[in-house]
Amino acid sequence: MLVKFSTRFGQLVMQGEPAVALIRLGGHSGTVPSAVLAADLTEFLAKLQAGLELQGDQVSPPPPAKEPGGGWEDEEEPRERPIKLRLRAVPLLDMLDTAIKQQSDLLWEKA
Repeated sequence: MLVKFSTRFGQLVMQGEPAVALIRLGGHSGTVPSAVLAADLTEFLAKLQAGLELQGDQVSPPPPAKEPGGGWEDEEEPRERPIKLRLRAVPLLDMLDTAIKQQSDLLWEKA
């Protein structure tokens, strides 16, 4: 699953598990689709940053491997390196800063 974050000023697509983890760190239930209103974004951002201080070094899981027999089995596909949740959060943190400055709601849905 992919999650698409949207504001009036842009969009961001992120892998599902890390996206839901970040949403939960922000104090939301993790429900997809959902939203945070502009008036609540400052609190959401503060909770997200506090959560990243505690759990940001956790490694987010790589995308699932292809099913056996799915084709081209002889070729070894490079696997994505594990990435810390703190690093995955950077584009979302930037989006939140812009949304707060521009007084925009943050919405997310399955992409």
